[in-house]
Amino acid sequence: MNSDPTPASIHFSFPPIREVALVQPFSWLARGWADLRANPPASLFYGGCFAAMGLIQLVVFRFAVDYTSTLTMGFMLAGPFMAIGLYALSRQRERGEPVNFRASLVAWRENTGGIGIYVLILTVVFLVWARASLVTFALFESRAMPTWALFFQQITSFSNLPFIATFFGVGLLFASLVFAFSVVSIPYLLDRRADAVTAAAVSVMALVRNPLPMVLWALLIVLLIGIGMATAYVGLLVTGPLIGHATWHAYRDLVGLPNEADDLP
Repeated sequence: MNSDPTPASIHFSFPPIREVALVQPFSWLARGWADLRANPPASLFYGGCFAAMGLIQLVVFRFAVDYTSTLTMGFMLAGPFMAIGLYALSRQRERGEPVNFRASLVAWRENTGGIGIYVLILTVVFLVWARASLVTFALFESRAMPTWALFFQQITSFSNLPFIATFFGVGLLFASLVFAFSVVSIPYLLDRRADAVTAAAVSVMALVRNPLPMVLWALLIVLLIGIGMATAYVGLLVTGPLIGHATWHAYRDLVGLPNEADDLP
């Protein structure tokens, strides 16, 4: 008789969630940097994709600041999925396997169902955010949509505090929700071949058990992505893969193995 675990037992087993130190996110970045340096061509390929996507959207929508700002937020929301190949590269190095760039390109095939459902959820969230963003612009702009120069003038002027508070408040709400449900969910889906609901629950539990380290990690992600975008997206060539590799190590530190003793009190 086959003693392998059934698909149901794989999908619905909930792993133990570890507690980490406040400064642990810096360790994730250090280990992510080591992964990047160990596989520079493969890692920088993904970074080049991030930078190219940002540059393309900047060029195509350069006269539509409302669409560009919305797509920029969507770029951040989709980041965990776009970094699947980087998670695969980090896993290869962790296992002592040779770099297999081709395998990293199709790593999503290891859990097509779970990752596909998760991407569908992210797509719905992005569409809702896009609508909310456009409504925010419409509420505060009685004329045509502003140019980039006028947009930056608006967000740096204290006379536009209602617009600033609303625009960034809505963005922060959606970003926080996505971060809570995806901080370790995609690496978990890739590594454990779980379902999307369990992966989202694991991610939320990791946040609940480690609120301060997770807040620090979120700030570091925003800082690194901000640096990448402030350099006309060219900086994403490095900061993108760095965050991707580091996210794998965040997952490995936060989520225990199925047979590991849970240290919940």
